[in-house]
Amino acid sequence: MKAQALADHLAENPIDEEYKSLRTYFPDEEVIMVEEEVDGEPWFYDIKEYLKMGICPEQATGDQKRALRCLSNGFFLSGGILYRRTPDLGLLRCIDAGQAMIVMAEVHAGICGPHMSGYILAKKILRAGYYWLTMEHDCITFMRKCH
Repeated sequence: MKAQALADHLAENPIDEEYKSLRTYFPDEEVIMVEEEVDGEPWFYDIKEYLKMGICPEQATGDQKRALRCLSNGFFLSGGILYRRTPDLGLLRCIDAGQAMIVMAEVHAGICGPHMSGYILAKKILRAGYYWLTMEHDCITFMRKCH
C-alpha cells in the first residue's frame, strides 16, 4: 500500500524545484495493540470473579448474567489463574492484553519457529497453552503489520 502510494505520487509529480514530498497517513505504521477493556480490567475479569465469588457484577442485566453463567462453564480457576477448558480436557491459560502482545511477538520472532501467517501464529500460541478471546483477529492484524 505504501509502495503503491509512493509510486503514484512520484509518477504524478516529477522531482524538480517545486517538488513537495508526500505527506500521507499510513495506518499500518501504528503500533499494534490488543484492545483492553474500557474499565481497565482484563477481558476475563468478570468470569474470574464469578468463578471465585459466585456472584455477577451489579450493573449486569438478566441476559448478561445468564451469558456470564454459561460462559464461565468453559473456564477453570486454579490458584488465582484462569484457564479455558478445551474439548480434549486440556487447559489454556487466559492472558490479558499486555501478556498477549509479548506472547505474539515471541512466538512470531522465531522462538517457536520461523515467521508464519496469522492463522498459524494463533494455532502455535494455542499449542503453547495460551488463550484470549480475540486471539485469531489479533494475530492476523499483527502479521499484516509485521513486514
